[in-house]
Amino acid sequence: MDAPESADAADVETRAVATPRPRLSVVGVLGEILLTGGVIVLLFLAWQLWWNDALLAGSQSDSARDLSRDWNSQEPAPSMPAATAPEPSGAPPAQDFGLPVVAPQPEHSDVIGNLWVPRFGADYVRTIAQGTTTDVLNSTRLGVGHYDDTQMPGDVGNFAIAAHRSAYGGGLHLIDKLQVGDPIVVETEDGWYVYRFTNLEYVLPTAVQVLAPVPQHPGVPAGDRLITLTTCNPLYSTAERIAAYGAFESWQPRSAGPPAAVADIVAASGVE
Repeated sequence: MDAPESADAADVETRAVATPRPRLSVVGVLGEILLTGGVIVLLFLAWQLWWNDALLAGSQSDSARDLSRDWNSQEPAPSMPAATAPEPSGAPPAQDFGLPVVAPQPEHSDVIGNLWVPRFGADYVRTIAQGTTTDVLNSTRLGVGHYDDTQMPGDVGNFAIAAHRSAYGGGLHLIDKLQVGDPIVVETEDGWYVYRFTNLEYVLPTAVQVLAPVPQHPGVPAGDRLITLTTCNPLYSTAERIAAYGAFESWQPRSAGPPAAVADIVAASGVE
């Protein structure tokens, strides 16, 4: 019995030695490199589109709250006398602060104010700065840009702004969730400007007429105070744009505190 077992063992060892090892080919090496590179690219995209997006969103919101605190800590400027207007059904009279204050056009990348949109979440606030270039839209502290040559908050015409839909903080990620009547509130050093969402439309990237004083009607004199929010569509693409419109409702100076439309989320943010 010992001899046959020794022969089998020797035979197995001989076959093992005789069996050639597989050789690495250029194609195989290239395939491994491409596979590894693909994994790295996917990981980078995940970081860029989700993790980095979340980090920038938090940074931009924190900076906006700091800006509100800075304004609140300043000596309040005297506001114009408030008139009252009777309300139906015995409701408390509404204050009328007169025509909204309209600030001059700032220099590029200078701060205009903060954007508060409750529909985007109780913790949503972003800072609006002049210009729509990457130094504004990709900034860790800004994120929303004001189109040059469009009107300022509270002015007759179109206050038009832009932000990314995804990545770099995704300032207008939920723009398609807006519902008619939703408040879109702009806070500036002078006060608060309340707009109400009316409608949105999907347009080509070349549709600059949405920035006209009367959106989609270039050359028509403006008679209303409007806001237009623009961003890319669909998500993770620049194939088209969404333009969301709002109509001006009211304004009040900083000394009057935040308007009822955002009072709760402003208080919850700890900036008062």
